[in-house]
Amino acid sequence: MNREEKHSMIEELVQELNENPNFYLTDTSSLTVEKTNNLRRACYNKQIKMRVVKNTLLQKAMEKTGRDYSSLFTSLKGTTAVMFSVSGSEPAKLIKQFRKENPKSGDKPLLKAAYVEESSYIGDNQLDTLASIKTKNELIGDIIGLLQSPAKNVISALQSGKNKLAGIVKTLSEKPE
Repeated sequence: MNREEKHSMIEELVQELNENPNFYLTDTSSLTVEKTNNLRRACYNKQIKMRVVKNTLLQKAMEKTGRDYSSLFTSLKGTTAVMFSVSGSEPAKLIKQFRKENPKSGDKPLLKAAYVEESSYIGDNQLDTLASIKTKNELIGDIIGLLQSPAKNVISALQSGKNKLAGIVKTLSEKPE
């Protein structure tokens, strides 16, 4: 790979890092070609872009973005495949599902690190945590549901007691003075 090709690759990676706020660094070297192709197909179906990169080029691209990815640099060893995603939890769910479908211990993608919602997660033991992260829209929905709950309780209390309240008002109005 000559200097121009390396520069071009770095620019492509900078663009990918800027366009995708979430990415996972994985090691797929233990997978067979067939299983790697299956993983790539699963990524494609979930709108996750997966590409194998050179660690030095990825580190240079990370440095060029202006964001602080320094905590991930220690994970850039061996074979590295990057999974770019709009969703923070979708690649983790995909990796867990892939492992469930391919239970052989040696045939699994290993999570090296992840950068999700401006936070770094280092190590394969973070997979469950990453899979449970809610998207921005899911969090907004939860907050709206929580805000609506007290209003719904007041409305239902008023509706359930409307006949009672009307009866009390009617009784009081008919009562002789």
